[in-house]
Amino acid sequence: MAQRLTGPQLDRAVALVRAAAEADGVRPLSEEAELRLRHGGPDDGRDVLLEADGAVAAYARLDRDADGWQAEFVVHPQRRRRGLGTATAAQLEELAGHARLAVWAHGELPGSTELATARGWARARTLLQMRMPLADVDPEPSPALPDDVVVRPFRPGVDEDAWLAVNAAAFASHPEQGGMTRRDLELREAEEWFDPAGFLLAWRSTGDDDVLLGSHWTKVHPPGDAADEAVGEVYVLGVAPQAQGLRLGRALTDLGLAHLRGRGLREVLLYVEADNTAAVSLYEKSGFTRFSADVQWHRSASRP
Repeated sequence: MAQRLTGPQLDRAVALVRAAAEADGVRPLSEEAELRLRHGGPDDGRDVLLEADGAVAAYARLDRDADGWQAEFVVHPQRRRRGLGTATAAQLEELAGHARLAVWAHGELPGSTELATARGWARARTLLQMRMPLADVDPEPSPALPDDVVVRPFRPGVDEDAWLAVNAAAFASHPEQGGMTRRDLELREAEEWFDPAGFLLAWRSTGDDDVLLGSHWTKVHPPGDAADEAVGEVYVLGVAPQAQGLRLGRALTDLGLAHLRGRGLREVLLYVEADNTAAVSLYEKSGFTRFSADVQWHRSASRP
């Protein structure tokens, strides 16, 4: 099934994604889908392009997941309400065959909800985006760390394997984050926004070697991406299972937020599953408020 866009088709698809983001005020694809559009993805995935009147009208990304297929798609803002969303959804259903199909709708826009319910898809997951001002963040925190633990920036070309192992363990039950590969990491390291100074790793010295216990990877969205001005993100915050109870999560959070404030940013965002009530409550008590939501819709598997 592998099919990747190249040349003018790729350029037009990227332009479509940017046009939709500007018109809707929300990115129509996840970061992972955009990376796969630009760089390619797994061999069993594919890019789907719909054209109308000689122009690119809709784009979709379709990939395998543990339970079937997962997709994201977007219709050009100037070509909506012409049946193209329905046509794209129908093509994705056909490509998925009888397997389960999960489709992400970013920003929970009215049109996506209308289309999903019309096709009989069921709401399965909701991912909240929460935001907080950075004005009240301590610019020079002094977190209480164990005597044998030190926090230092990520070292490209050195720390990848250690971080991937801890990330997989920390997010073993997470549908996307826990499966990040070396290539996934290196693609992000090659992005313009990547800054190792904002990728903080907590290490324990054992005498012979250091053991990674957790990390806080921050990200800075450039102006026009998440807001008119640059916005920080708690991109990945994870602690190894064996390090739970050391309060590393709080320490790494404080250090990462201080780093973002030090960059002159005024706001930070993060993503959290809506049904993770404990985490949502914790973030709300920390000053985060709900900003938007992404919804995953499911078309259940059917018998052949």
